Amino acid sequence: MNAVYAAAADLQEFVQSKGWPFCFIGGIAVQRWAYPRTTDDADMTVFTQVFRDEECIRELLKRFAPFYSDTAEKAPMLRVLFMQHANGVKLDVALGAFEFEEHAVARASWWEPTKGMRLFTCSAEDLIVHKAYASRPLDWVDIDSILVAQGKRLDIPQIFRELEPLMLLKEDGGVIPKLEHMLKTRGLI
Repeated sequence: MNAVYAAAADLQEFVQSKGWPFCFIGGIAVQRWAYPRTTDDADMTVFTQVFRDEECIRELLKRFAPFYSDTAEKAPMLRVLFMQHANGVKLDVALGAFEFEEHAVARASWWEPTKGMRLFTCSAEDLIVHKAYASRPLDWVDIDSILVAQGKRLDIPQIFRELEPLMLLKEDGGVIPKLEHMLKTRGLI
């Protein structure tokens, strides 16, 4: 994890120097809000609002290597810029434009994963929304781990307020019932 945290801190320092609103999501945030698991990359949202996409892509690729040869061309369409830190850690920067992403960045807070290092991560609730939206098998494992670790501290209504509009956009009717079932199983609703 030291290499991942070092790469994350470097990415964070660069993004902060540009004054871009951001927060860490993904495996780094899982380290904070769930039962820790290994992760080999650093995922971040930079709230670009679309109009800052080009600047963000250009500046980040001056500092970090593209992970794929066509990373710069595909990033605006995929809404993710795939890069690699000099230490080999993969850096995935989501180009945030949704209202939810703006809210997630606004609700983010500082966390000290190791002495003397601080990373700005999304809230546990927003991490659940990110994970439910992605809806891969590991995301559901992470959600369950967050539910167990955070329990009654979670703001469940906030999760659904943020997730429901995203699921309408994605046209995925199975995510909300699956999350509700998990919450009921854990005694949280």
